[in-house]
Amino acid sequence: MKKGKNPKKRSDQNVLMPVINPHAAGIDIGSKSHFVCVAQDNVREFGVCTDDLHELAGHLKAHQVQTVAIESTGFYWQSLFTLLQDYGFEVILVNARHVKNVKGHKTDVVDSKWLQLLHSIGLLSNSFQPDFFTSKLRVYTRHRKHLIENASKYIAKMNKIFVLMNIQLSTVLRDITGASGKRIIEAILSGERDPKNLAALASQQVKAKPEDIARALTGDWREEHLFELRQSYDLYQHYWQMIRQTDQEIEKLLEQKAAGSSPEQKYEPTPNKGYNKNDPDIDVGRLAFSLSGGVDLLQITGVGVGTVLTLMSEIGLDLSKFPTAKHFASWLGFTPNRKISGGKELSSKTPPKTSPLSKAIRDAANAVGNSKSRLGDFFRRLAYRRGRSIAVIATGRKLAVIIYHMLTRKQPFSYSFSYADETQQRSRKLKSVLKTIRRESFTATDLRPILG
Repeated sequence: MKKGKNPKKRSDQNVLMPVINPHAAGIDIGSKSHFVCVAQDNVREFGVCTDDLHELAGHLKAHQVQTVAIESTGFYWQSLFTLLQDYGFEVILVNARHVKNVKGHKTDVVDSKWLQLLHSIGLLSNSFQPDFFTSKLRVYTRHRKHLIENASKYIAKMNKIFVLMNIQLSTVLRDITGASGKRIIEAILSGERDPKNLAALASQQVKAKPEDIARALTGDWREEHLFELRQSYDLYQHYWQMIRQTDQEIEKLLEQKAAGSSPEQKYEPTPNKGYNKNDPDIDVGRLAFSLSGGVDLLQITGVGVGTVLTLMSEIGLDLSKFPTAKHFASWLGFTPNRKISGGKELSSKTPPKTSPLSKAIRDAANAVGNSKSRLGDFFRRLAYRRGRSIAVIATGRKLAVIIYHMLTRKQPFSYSFSYADETQQRSRKLKSVLKTIRRESFTATDLRPILG
């Protein structure tokens, strides 16, 4: 017998995991079929039509399934998710990144088995899902955003057409689809070609001089480009007509929801709040104030109507589902994803987030950088030291913490709501300083000249 070897013979034993959800199933979602696993030796394929989904639910009932885990694959899961909830199942929506590490050859059958196994032993967590009202509002607002994106494409197209005709309208007007720009475009489409007459249509608020506008409107009026301009402008107008119709549906939905709420405080509009061209023609501030129980989110520096509407449509105004402000900021992607190995930090980058709410708060944080406020001072200090992109993330986290505290505490805006983050940073810096003092063996005598 060799030295160092254990003389006792050890038999391999399976590690048993406790079953947390004994009546669990896993479903691998697909665009053409769904694979349902109710047990590791029972996997069945179903179609995606409505009758197939009802048959799938009956199959789960027959096997006494109570809770189901499905993977969030694109948007194909949504119809099945709603139907299973209507049948009374507890449905867990799983982030695809949490279940991607499957050993061996990856197939739909293996994925469904893996989901069922992980869910039965309680290793899957449910993704956030909005309530019915928030989900309905989300459909309208995301559709509205899609319409605005399409409308903006025709602004770029019209600007290109003007450049091809050597009409430099964008050099004298900040927005060619503003009030002055629309009057000039409509006059051009009506047959007006005189630069002075076109320049006279510009508002007196335009900073460019009339003679400069007239020079910019002197060009080559080509028939094919004018035809393209007319159709592009008509499509732009059509998109905005649909946007206004969408705004009416959003306002109707919000008014119906706010009808049953009456906050104790009276709503007073926030003065000097900027208005964005793409903002809906809805009193979002008043409606959000009523639905949140008397919290005016427009008091926050940088937060506008679009940010508040996105917040209402993406997660709602009840943030009690997040235990702390840190959880909320982490969900938005404003906290670093630290990777540590062997006690050494390999990286601490902030994970990329593409959610509409995260983007809206980042845009608000970017606007904070141009404001004269304490948040603006914080943004500029950090941007000077670390760069603007870092400042946007850090300020976005402050905004998320402030929003969380305002909605959970039902209190007006206060910059002190962001102190939780600063307190943590001060504590971290203090630990770093003490560590340096111990490492360099500084004494009280050494520190006395510095501390006074």
